[in-house]
Amino acid sequence: MKKTSFLIVGKHAVLEALKNSSRKIVRVFLTEDSQKRLNRENQSLNLFKNVPVFFKSRKELDNLCGKDETSHQGLVAEVEQLEELTLKEFVLDNKKKNMNLIALEEVTDPRNIGSIIRSAVAFNIDGIIVKERSFPSKSKLLYKSASGGAEHLKIFKVSNINTALKFLKTKEFWISAFDVSANKDFTSNDWKGRNVLLFGSEGFGLRSKTLTHSDFKFKVKMNDNMESLNISNTVSVVCHHIYQSIK
Repeated sequence: MKKTSFLIVGKHAVLEALKNSSRKIVRVFLTEDSQKRLNRENQSLNLFKNVPVFFKSRKELDNLCGKDETSHQGLVAEVEQLEELTLKEFVLDNKKKNMNLIALEEVTDPRNIGSIIRSAVAFNIDGIIVKERSFPSKSKLLYKSASGGAEHLKIFKVSNINTALKFLKTKEFWISAFDVSANKDFTSNDWKGRNVLLFGSEGFGLRSKTLTHSDFKFKVKMNDNMESLNISNTVSVVCHHIYQSIK
């Protein structure tokens, strides 16, 4: 079956896709200035080898991107989805003692998800688990916000988050839920071993049923001037601390 293609936009998203030998690039649309800049900045790489290239004006690229107000920076690529590995295959084939996965329940904003992917790559997270039905897998905003990170991270699409958590618990993963009801600051935990970092939706947090699968509940401690952080900021703070504590 032929895969359906979609558009990604922006310098970093397109550049990392071009550098990823596993990503099928259907064609690239760009301005002449953008091509010159990319070739100048990446002289050791033949970025456009075997890739159909079409030169467009910025106005033409604006029209190609549609009305979602995504800044294309003179670069647009039509790509196919990467080959997907199932969560079960990944866990069974991976013998790492220290492993950290992020699980997102009903986090749907593509900018937030893209920023989470970017932080996950920066701080050595091993993969992200998302609900397939609510994951915007072809969003230009997601890929732009991820700034090329989507080329470097395993994203596991599952039909049910709770089922995935139950499976992971049988494989010696500790489930740590980040929730407003928690009393314990996450920095007090020893993050060595296998962990799932569980985060809920931007507006409603984690469902009570999902919380029953967690082994721990944590919060990010902050001063009284602010009630909470944006979900992507919270994830970034947590991932950075864990990265520092186990590297």
